[in-house]
Amino acid sequence: MKQKAYARAGVDIDLGNKVKAALPRLLASTHRPEVLGSVGGFGGLFELNVRRYRQPVLVSSVDGVGTKLKLAFALDRHDTIGQDLVNHCVNDIAVLGAEPLFFLDYLGTGKLEPRVFRAILEGFALACAQNHCSLIGGETAQMPGFYQPGEYDLSGTIVGVVEKSRIVDGKAIRPGDRVVGLASSGLHTNGYSLARKIFFEQLKLKPGSHVPELRNSIGAELLKVHVSYGLLIRKLLDKFNPAARTSRGAAPAIKGLAHITGGGFVDNIPRVLPRNCDVVIRKGSWDALPIFELIRTRGRVPERELYQVFNMGIGMTLIVAPDEAEAILGFTRAQGQRAWLIGEVTRGHGKARVE
Repeated sequence: MKQKAYARAGVDIDLGNKVKAALPRLLASTHRPEVLGSVGGFGGLFELNVRRYRQPVLVSSVDGVGTKLKLAFALDRHDTIGQDLVNHCVNDIAVLGAEPLFFLDYLGTGKLEPRVFRAILEGFALACAQNHCSLIGGETAQMPGFYQPGEYDLSGTIVGVVEKSRIVDGKAIRPGDRVVGLASSGLHTNGYSLARKIFFEQLKLKPGSHVPELRNSIGAELLKVHVSYGLLIRKLLDKFNPAARTSRGAAPAIKGLAHITGGGFVDNIPRVLPRNCDVVIRKGSWDALPIFELIRTRGRVPERELYQVFNMGIGMTLIVAPDEAEAILGFTRAQGQRAWLIGEVTRGHGKARVE
């Protein structure tokens, strides 16, 4: 059969349709009863069960995974990138106390590779199922000549919901509150431009190079999946910020949450602080990951910059009432999540510093 003109120009609609034929099976694993309609419409349909809430507030976020994609290209491994994107977005709305409802993805590429497309979508579906979030649609754009051969870009949008009275907004934060830090798996999805420069340009490593300090190849270490804290945060809020507590006007035990992404501690924690409060993070109060020590020593990155670029082994912070800190820490560890008390709130001007 003669190839169609559009396919000769680089956009194969028939291939795209063939590849997308597997989508209903993948999306079924993420199904929630609120999802209406079928895959492939112009928009995804989600019927919010308003009976569960007195004042439901929708929470949304959009993001990508940055130059971590370069590692996926180099190692030809594409299943983890989808998980990274979903988990990052889940964490971004979890800090407000929101439950994720549905996720949509965008994939842009020069030439659609069925094997790569399936791996990415499998990552999306796995992470959505793990987070009890429906994958209800997306967009795949074939744009020949726009991307380098073998490369693509991803972004994702998430929508969640939270009861208005239970939004975690940081307004109750006071001097004397404590900071609980939750362990990361590594760089998550931030700081990769600097990390790649250090490891692959300055140190001349290859993605497959074994690094004894890591007991791993540098590529595999840098591809570790971004941790999702969403389910854990909802458990913590249900236990320590129950609806009964907020309804009677009592101060919450968990007062603020910050996802430690691009900007590290220095730029992310102030996003939840009142103007009259600072946070002091105590270096050495948690178990450091070897990857960050390598970046510090071999990359000769000033310590001050490290804590503004990388998560340094802490992917999420909770600002909590001092009399509840130990209980929250104990509960978190009982869920299998490594955590530490890493700092405190002081009087100040809405800034975070590491000492």
